[in-house]
Amino acid sequence: MFSKILIANRGEIACRIIATARKMGIATVAVYSEADRDAPHVALADEAVAIGPAPAAQSYLAIDKIIAAARETGAEAVHPGYGFLSENAAFARALTDAGLTFIGPNVGAIEAMGDKLRSKEIAAAAGVSTIPGHAGAIADAEEAVRVADRIGYPVMLKASAGGGGKGMRIARSAEDVREGFARAQSEAKASFGDDRILIERFIEQPRHIEIQILADGHGNIIHLGERECSIQRRNQKIVEEAPSPFVDADMRARMAKEAIALARAVDYQSAGTVEFIVDRERNFYFLEMNTRLQVEHPVTEMVTGLDLVEEMIRIAAGEPLRLGQDDIALEGWAIECRIYAEDPSRGFLPSSGRLKRYRPPEVGPRDRHTVRLDSGVVEGGEITMHYDPMIAKLVTHGRDREAAIAAMARALDCFHIDGIAHNIPFLGALMAHPRWRAGELATTFVHEVFGERFTPRAPEGDEARLFATVGAAIDHLSNMRRSKISQQMPGRRVSFPSQRIVRLGPHEFRMEVTGALGAPTRVAFLAEDGTADAAIEVRSDWWPGAPIWHGEVGGEMVALEVRPILNGVRLARRGVSGEVAVYTEREARLAALMPIKEAPDTSKLLLCPMPGLIKSIAVAVGDEVRAGDALCVVEAMKMENILRAEQDGVVKRLNAKPGDSLAVDAVIMEFA
Repeated sequence: MFSKILIANRGEIACRIIATARKMGIATVAVYSEADRDAPHVALADEAVAIGPAPAAQSYLAIDKIIAAARETGAEAVHPGYGFLSENAAFARALTDAGLTFIGPNVGAIEAMGDKLRSKEIAAAAGVSTIPGHAGAIADAEEAVRVADRIGYPVMLKASAGGGGKGMRIARSAEDVREGFARAQSEAKASFGDDRILIERFIEQPRHIEIQILADGHGNIIHLGERECSIQRRNQKIVEEAPSPFVDADMRARMAKEAIALARAVDYQSAGTVEFIVDRERNFYFLEMNTRLQVEHPVTEMVTGLDLVEEMIRIAAGEPLRLGQDDIALEGWAIECRIYAEDPSRGFLPSSGRLKRYRPPEVGPRDRHTVRLDSGVVEGGEITMHYDPMIAKLVTHGRDREAAIAAMARALDCFHIDGIAHNIPFLGALMAHPRWRAGELATTFVHEVFGERFTPRAPEGDEARLFATVGAAIDHLSNMRRSKISQQMPGRRVSFPSQRIVRLGPHEFRMEVTGALGAPTRVAFLAEDGTADAAIEVRSDWWPGAPIWHGEVGGEMVALEVRPILNGVRLARRGVSGEVAVYTEREARLAALMPIKEAPDTSKLLLCPMPGLIKSIAVAVGDEVRAGDALCVVEAMKMENILRAEQDGVVKRLNAKPGDSLAVDAVIMEFA
């Protein structure tokens, strides 16, 4: 076994690998760029080596610098994590040449499976089902159109060396192919240094299901079941689960048989994942093989009880697998949500900035479920535009799918992030959606259900009453605390009437709120004639300033995010958000007279939706544009985003040029 390993990565996966190495008694070496000098993985490792400036090409992708760091510290092996150099055959070969062990598969397997063209040929020869497509790289956009016309629309344009949704575009017409080819090629070149693009038939309403395998250097290969990864946006996974609600025992056995056959065909040794596209008739087709640890590996660990990082290290050290196929049993259900620094209301565009607050939910075993958090950030840390926008992975495990979903929904309610935009409200809404709960999934789910952007909806019905109840209880607690302030002037003590007017959007509630400080609060809704409903008992140990309100409302445990506003609070949970204003009757009459501040008109401006680099501008001053026309391309966090006109107009002024780095909401151009 190794005595010291270097982790050629950053963020949560570096922290994850360090935790396992520590458990195994192995010393660790972290590498870091200038942007990550104060990052958690640097503090957690036994040693840390600076390897260059913030851009990944000059640090985390610099093979010579990583090998130099390993030699300098005496590390015997290197774990690449995922992303960066994890599937780079040249990196694995360079490590071997330097006398270091690559904690991953052999170079031949990486090369074979890293090239999507070659991998399809090998898969077909091994008897693995493959998607119809063009067996060769595409020279240019016009050839791409001819190939797509022959295959039949829709088609998928895909970077041959790609992964993680980068260099991928769905095209439903020749025009889509021309535009998508240029974008996919540019992203592929920037992300992987390889701009080859292939084309294959796009399966409508597909599921994305993958098989996890383990293979050692002694000829043993086992599978650890499947993961459902169909909840995606822009081909980037958002939510994963194990097992899949769509896969039965027979289908699992058939998929696993093909995955193992492919692994044998390339003499695979390590943890690996064979990904399949599955249609509505349960036909499955080989998509690609990821020759690395997957981002979503925790859900497999939760249902099998294995530590995949430990298994990878043991295999790399030459040990045979400690388990056979008959030893693998899938117990319960696990779900993973990826917490991203992105703004759902702006089309899920990346967000960057400082984490002013980062308060995750409590982790560990709970009553009949478990919560796990894999994270690589801390409060006060910086989310930079240089790297992937994932902040953390939240994982829950329960006895069945319903229990795992319920645990996830509550854990998301208890997660508080401030300082940057994030996707937690979107994930909360997804957990509550009937189609998700029914397991009716496809890779098109997010687009079909939520569209191109997500905005929390206003509370209605029972939700509105819940928000009003909690808002009234918070106001009552504040009043009771003020009434107990010491050193009050002599005379009549401060007191507050029990009746309140609560306004929540278009809703207005008249309520009776009573209860002593330290005792349960009793909230009753009053009818127009003054009669009261049965009082609702509210119990909570929440204190003013805490970002999450935990408590019981009528015996039901709930959690809501709390942000103070004038005369009330803004509450949010599960993709629902609303401002709860609480007044006395006189305050309510006066508040109704207050003017409403109008938002500034930005309809004549194109604003930069996230911090990014202007790659190109497609228009000039004086050009007429139509709604939907491409205006410019902004690159952020390794993804290229086309900004389009929202309405017809004429370009009046250009405020930016290609190569400019812009802040969020910077004006790119103005329209007449």
